[in-house]
Amino acid sequence: MAENKNRLAIITCCLDDWGGSEELWAKSVPYLLDNGIRNITVYKNEINKQHPEFVKLINKGISLKELWPQTSLTKKVYLKLADLVYQFRGKLNLTRYQPNRVANQLVKQFKKNKPDFAIISQGINFDGLAFAYECLKLNIPYIIVCHKAVDFYWPDESDRNFMRETLLKAKKCFFVSQHNLKLTEEQFGVRLTNSNIVINPVKVEVDPQPYPDVSKGLKLACIGRLFVIDKGQDILLRILNQPKWRDREISVSFIGKGPDQDGILEMARLLNVQNITFGGFNGDLKEIWNHHHALILPSRSEGLPLTIIEAMSLGRVSIVTNAGGNAEVLEEGVTGFVGECNEKEFEEAMERAWQKRDEWEAMGKKSAEYISKIIPENPEKIFADLVVDAMNIE
Repeated sequence: MAENKNRLAIITCCLDDWGGSEELWAKSVPYLLDNGIRNITVYKNEINKQHPEFVKLINKGISLKELWPQTSLTKKVYLKLADLVYQFRGKLNLTRYQPNRVANQLVKQFKKNKPDFAIISQGINFDGLAFAYECLKLNIPYIIVCHKAVDFYWPDESDRNFMRETLLKAKKCFFVSQHNLKLTEEQFGVRLTNSNIVINPVKVEVDPQPYPDVSKGLKLACIGRLFVIDKGQDILLRILNQPKWRDREISVSFIGKGPDQDGILEMARLLNVQNITFGGFNGDLKEIWNHHHALILPSRSEGLPLTIIEAMSLGRVSIVTNAGGNAEVLEEGVTGFVGECNEKEFEEAMERAWQKRDEWEAMGKKSAEYISKIIPENPEKIFADLVVDAMNIE
């Protein structure tokens, strides 16, 4: 990488302190540094510089820039008012494109220190396209990473034109599943010939764990953010409220945190569902799978959940919805069970799994064998190489 072409901007749209969509770009940083890209700046609304992952980046010499730190009530009020104004102008079609307030801050930063290239890391398939459009206007080449696409959440009509343009003019558009790519093409009515599928870094190696004792019943792990719009924990609670599931020797551990934690707890109390526990966040995956027999994910929307790949790697069967790329890595009745994302059909998938519960241990071993063949050993290095290639495209 030429010395005068190594200024890389990474814009992350994640609103949490740290999220799963951060892992790919963050883990690729050492490989980008090895390729001579020494000047890397991360841009984000707010940055918790005490978070361990950001501490690691700081120690590597990565610069961090906040775009919209909400440090006062005045700023929060202004933020709400500005959003309303931009939405109103967009609805009236007063301008072809109305930049949002965070994109404006990014432009100010770029005018001070214009990067040679940009990575826009999105949580969904269009929540960062305003940033990409600013890059396009400033003649900064960029790539877009999409970690999720949602069937029931489409771009606003007033934004479709500029969003489509940013996708088509990106050096590359990366998606974590074929489903997400296909849905994005359908939502914008174009074929993205500049697209590739990438895999997020996996925290565990393929290492099937001993199957837990079943004498006290089967334990399912529902691992994920407590956020029902995406993760659908409410669907699972309604199923577990059915008499037959109450009577069976089966329990579910909800493992994770999120904005709907209180709501899910209150719903569980209302339904008086007894065969569940709430464990909070647990990063020790082997410890989880030493005590659970299967993964269960009632998701409404996904990219490609690492929880599935991790469960398969550690030798566990998965019961999931047909959301995102879930069904792309599972074979029905062989390595898992897949149902549509509604109470009736997901319950049917759970019933199929229950009827084959004596085969779960063998299915888990098949899962580990299969995932070892399809998941690359070092996806973060592969991604870094793709970024470097894109930076070298004139």
